Amino acid sequence: MKKVVFYTNQFFGQIGGEEMAYTEPSFNEGKIGPANAFAPLLKDAEIVNTIICGDNYYVENMDKVKAFVREHLEAVKPDLVIAGPAFNAGRFGIACADVCTFIKQELGIEAITGLYWENPAVEMYKKNIYILETAKSAAGIRKAVPLMANFANKLLSGEALGSPKKEQYYAKGQRVNIFREKNGAVRAVDMLMAKMKGEEYETELEISVYEKVTPATPVKDLSKAKIALCTSGGIVLMGNPDHLPAATAKIWKKYDAADEKGLENGKWESVHAGYDPVYANQDPNRVAPMNMLYELKKEGVIGDVYPYLLTTTGNSTSVADATRMGQEMAEDLLAAGVDGVILTST
Repeated sequence: MKKVVFYTNQFFGQIGGEEMAYTEPSFNEGKIGPANAFAPLLKDAEIVNTIICGDNYYVENMDKVKAFVREHLEAVKPDLVIAGPAFNAGRFGIACADVCTFIKQELGIEAITGLYWENPAVEMYKKNIYILETAKSAAGIRKAVPLMANFANKLLSGEALGSPKKEQYYAKGQRVNIFREKNGAVRAVDMLMAKMKGEEYETELEISVYEKVTPATPVKDLSKAKIALCTSGGIVLMGNPDHLPAATAKIWKKYDAADEKGLENGKWESVHAGYDPVYANQDPNRVAPMNMLYELKKEGVIGDVYPYLLTTTGNSTSVADATRMGQEMAEDLLAAGVDGVILTST
């Protein structure tokens, strides 16, 4: 009988919701939460343990969690780890994909998860591990579990895997040689003819399509313009009183920054999990240069400074959440009569 270990977060682990997102990892005997749905579908395999870890705790303490996982998996020696599925949950998706990558690369144990295509973890980790395609929300768990369980059975039995499209996992960017009856030139002409006739066809080379963003029109007269500062660098008030996430943020915050000296050391800090915050904490103006805005106002380069800092963490944030937050920020700035915005990152 093969051994499987299951990984999930505080919500699916039946500990609690967002208020329990800082729950430290625990290694539990048997099946908990969605593991119970996977168990009857696994062939010649048993879920022996369930790891539960809070989403916030994972993204802010990755090395500690990995050390915890290593200790327990080296003792149990499972044949496979199943994480999630996390659907479109950003922090949970990062945790599932990151822990699976660590388990696969560092411990040599196969590990899989399931995510919605827009989850930022897909692009970050799909080359490292198998990530199965799932619906956007947990409402799709009835389809996700059989899909992942069937894939798990193939891995455990050593059965040959089909193409990403057939198995419904995200392509890992690997090229595999296969033999066809027709050569590439003939297949290309066949596809072209099918396209011209309006018939169905399947491309062999998918091309990425990116949304085009039209640049904003220039500010006519900076010397009369009110300028605002926005950052995705995770700059917040010391202690992070509003609990801005360190990664995969779905919220943004607005802080009073009406100080001509800029962002004072000791009053502000960075909670961004994607870079070393030491130098940003020493001088928050390095990431969000409010001091320079006030300097430009004194010099007459700009007319006025919007006295608030709009901030979030761009680390692993989904395109959909970033778009929504941008729209919300724009509404706030328009209402305040802001003429232009300087956007800073890390």
